[in-house]
Amino acid sequence: MRWTLVVPVKPLARAKSRLADTASDVLRPGLALAFAQDTVAAALACDAVRDVAVVTGDALAGRELAALGARIVADEPGGGLNAALAHGAGVVRARDPESAVAALNADLPALRPPELARVLAAAAEFPRAFLADAAAIGTTLLAASPGRELLPAFGGDSRARHGASGAVELRLDAVDSVRRDVDTREDLRTALTLGVGPRTAAAAARLLIPGQ
Repeated sequence: MRWTLVVPVKPLARAKSRLADTASDVLRPGLALAFAQDTVAAALACDAVRDVAVVTGDALAGRELAALGARIVADEPGGGLNAALAHGAGVVRARDPESAVAALNADLPALRPPELARVLAAAAEFPRAFLADAAAIGTTLLAASPGRELLPAFGGDSRARHGASGAVELRLDAVDSVRRDVDTREDLRTALTLGVGPRTAAAAARLLIPGQ
């Protein structure tokens, strides 16, 4: 099974506000874009991924991610993360009703294609499945096999909500790069230790991060 990933990217000017103690208002949009670029590039390099649909209303993000090979879907609902994901999945399924679809966070700058492939292979065993984030509170990936609705419930305690919705939690070892989303300075430090993509590495080099 090969997957279409739906990746939501919010307007860069409003992205990653919890990194305000690490990146200034001038640098933070570029850092958020670098996260998304490295995430999308790694996803497109994964053998289990057929294509990537980026849902965004940000013109710059759309241009840069399209240049990597992503399909850009306008965030027409403008209703937040879950509305964007549902819309993106709907656009994908309108073109190919039998697509296997997975929502993937845009802030996984250490993402490694083989680890993503392991997660997607495990997800293919279930109608709907999800991977919890490194904090075991949120979700970094939610997958729906052909014929199944995605039903995204991201934000806050999404691990519990996705579990309550009937999605199976994937309990896998050695997929740290798929779990490591970046919201805080400590998250970024950990991602840098794992090894981030080139765009995040360049953007992070302009920041002062204790311990790096």
